[in-house]
Amino acid sequence: MTPRPAGRTQTCSIADARARQAHAVKFLEVAELVATEQDDNPESINVAASLAVLAGIAASDAACCATLGRRSRSQDHHDAERLLREIAADGPDAANRLRRLLDLKDNAQYGFLHVGGQDLQSVLRQSRALIEFAERSLRD
Repeated sequence: MTPRPAGRTQTCSIADARARQAHAVKFLEVAELVATEQDDNPESINVAASLAVLAGIAASDAACCATLGRRSRSQDHHDAERLLREIAADGPDAANRLRRLLDLKDNAQYGFLHVGGQDLQSVLRQSRALIEFAERSLRD
């Protein structure tokens, strides 16, 4: 069976990968800062989670640009998972991490329900791991 195409993609360079990685790092830095405000402010948890999701998406772009020379430009962020799976070294694990982030994205960014503290810690962890994965991709 032929794998499903990874949706619309855009070619990108190592310079683009470095730029997206810088975005990922900054998104996570701000997410962690906002996360410290969570005590009596559930809105801060949603904002921090949203920023962590953006960090993971940017890190995924960076890894794909660095390794594959293309990134997802699809309306469906899950298409980026399929691209990540094409990266031999730890790509499937990175794709699973991105899926976990995307599963929480809609609730964090558009939902009426607040993201819980455990979910926030999980998205921060997943984003950190994706940033580390992208960093390794940029070194290779």
